[in-house]
Amino acid sequence: MRKIEEVRLLYEISEALNMSLDLRKSLYKVLDILSDSTDMVRGTITILNPLRDEISIEVAHGLSRAAMQRGKYKMGEGITGRVIQTGKPIVVPRISEEPLFLNRTATRRAVSDQEISFICVPVKKGSQVVGALSVDRPYEASYALKDGERLLSIIATMIAQHVINLETIHLERERLREENRRLRQELSNKYRITNIIGNSNKMRDVFQMISQVSKSNATVLIRGESGTGKELAANAIHYNSLRANAPFVKVNCAALPANLIESELFGHEKGAFTGAIRQKRGKFELANKGTIFLDEIGSVDMEIQVKLLRVLQEKEFERVGGYETIKADVRIIAATNKNLERAVAEGSFRGDLYYRLNVFPIYMPPLRERKTDILLLADYFLERYAKENQKDIRRFSTPAIDMLMQYHWPGNVRELENCIERVVLLCDEGVIHSYHLPPTVQTAEESGTLPGRSLEEAVANLEREIIIDALKSTRGNMAKAAKMLHTTERKFAYKAKKYGVDYRLYR
Repeated sequence: MRKIEEVRLLYEISEALNMSLDLRKSLYKVLDILSDSTDMVRGTITILNPLRDEISIEVAHGLSRAAMQRGKYKMGEGITGRVIQTGKPIVVPRISEEPLFLNRTATRRAVSDQEISFICVPVKKGSQVVGALSVDRPYEASYALKDGERLLSIIATMIAQHVINLETIHLERERLREENRRLRQELSNKYRITNIIGNSNKMRDVFQMISQVSKSNATVLIRGESGTGKELAANAIHYNSLRANAPFVKVNCAALPANLIESELFGHEKGAFTGAIRQKRGKFELANKGTIFLDEIGSVDMEIQVKLLRVLQEKEFERVGGYETIKADVRIIAATNKNLERAVAEGSFRGDLYYRLNVFPIYMPPLRERKTDILLLADYFLERYAKENQKDIRRFSTPAIDMLMQYHWPGNVRELENCIERVVLLCDEGVIHSYHLPPTVQTAEESGTLPGRSLEEAVANLEREIIIDALKSTRGNMAKAAKMLHTTERKFAYKAKKYGVDYRLYR
């Protein structure tokens, strides 16, 4: 191919690559141009899947879909596998004379009057081989295959650069989407302290403490049982702080597997472990200049506790598999429903980390300690779910109010919210009556659970309610429920079966 034709070909390929953000569409166009401008019979672009260690055909010219499906290789297998493994091009003048040639696609039928030459070059991103570009052309003794190899190598470099550019564009687009989501969330949820419902003395203490700590950069540890509103308090602190316009990143430490939590918090470098196919920024990096909320901090294992301690003390960390020290200007708000003092004494939680986190503790009281807030919360949830379900329910009856006030709410505000949502769905009247409430909430007179016909019946009913409450508090975990009631799991399971309580209903 003459120089001027080669330059024209490369220009057309460059135009095709830059024409669309759809990678597959661009690659198909490149193969079409090669077919029109050269003697290419067939062309393929194969991609390496590092997770499965498998090479497959991504796009092809002159191959059927079935043939493309058959074209799968392992690393080092056949010509294509060897090119991707070594990162070096291979030229086969006559495929009929090459034992490494596998012909997996079963499309090449060697005939006496038409031999096929095969050129395969790697597609590299930096020093990493991500795929290969290969071309079939009729064998010609006069054709310089080295020139063909050089031309394909240039095209492979252009393809790799296009892939890198597209990845950059997609990452930037995702960053902008995430930023838009964050801004929309802030606009729709103007968190103020008044968004936390309650006027009891204990809640007034909480409001005062949030007001005092919000404008500072002090680390806050929010304590309290599950369902008491610890996340709402964290929201109120951030959105009333000087960092309100910066990111607010939430991490549920209990929901992350132990082998992923370090990567999630601190990020990882490309190739740090199996499956790390690109660099990832961690939550601390994403929260720079803002606030990070570490929920269920008591569930973090000792190895991660050491790294968290360093972030708190030195304000720096490294990504998994990385050596660059990253500075982190992040305010930390942590929350837990565990007894951290006991965990420190038992050796399952570091004492130095505990004291670093416990700079400004805030205790969220359980609902049973703020009885005067029950009706406020119930009315709020009633209005919310009645509107959501398009029902005209205006109030609670007096017996229903008495039941709500007398119940001890082991699941706290979350249980009350779920209860009100349920009764709104059940109620077809303008008033919620006692019979709309769940059996566990109903009082002794209405439900017949206490003093009645015999002592044995009263004790049995009381035991059943205690078992149900324990399962509610532990979300159906029998082992934890048994531990809460200071009994064995075997005895707990026996009692639950005896009273017809199915632990699966409370998960």
